[in-house]
Amino acid sequence: MSEPDLAGGSLPRAIVDQIDGLRSRYPTEEALLLPALHLVQSYNGGWLSEESIEAVAELLHLSPSKVAGVVSFYDMFHDHPVGRHRIRVCSNLSCQLRGAEELLESLARELEVGEDQVTPDGRCSYVHFECLGSCDTAPVAMIDDDYHENLTPARLRQLVRELE
Repeated sequence: MSEPDLAGGSLPRAIVDQIDGLRSRYPTEEALLLPALHLVQSYNGGWLSEESIEAVAELLHLSPSKVAGVVSFYDMFHDHPVGRHRIRVCSNLSCQLRGAEELLESLARELEVGEDQVTPDGRCSYVHFECLGSCDTAPVAMIDDDYHENLTPARLRQLVRELE
């Protein structure tokens, strides 16, 4: 079984060993892709560089474009640095009508960075998100894995200040 060139440091031996340890649990290497990407992303501090995407592709005998397509498709994978806390503000119609734009403006002022940028301390990044599926409690934001509904700019700023 061929392995990526570890001399470049893309995938350390410990990560390769973890991925190899999962192989028996999945019927194909393609099925192993999501867990492998999670492991590599976690190791890389929350995002997947082009080099790490290529290393995963080589390790799993998949094309780099296939792996990059999966990374770009799923919101849980990031091809650029993100904050330790990821904030998603719903921007669908219900949330737009009830103040989503004000929430985004409030985040920009509070964090002093633009959308999809990371605060200098690495603590937070934020994006607008097409739909979080909570129209009846708009406006809504998701901080990490937790929903926060019926938000106001003041309440969102308070939540952000409470993040470590």
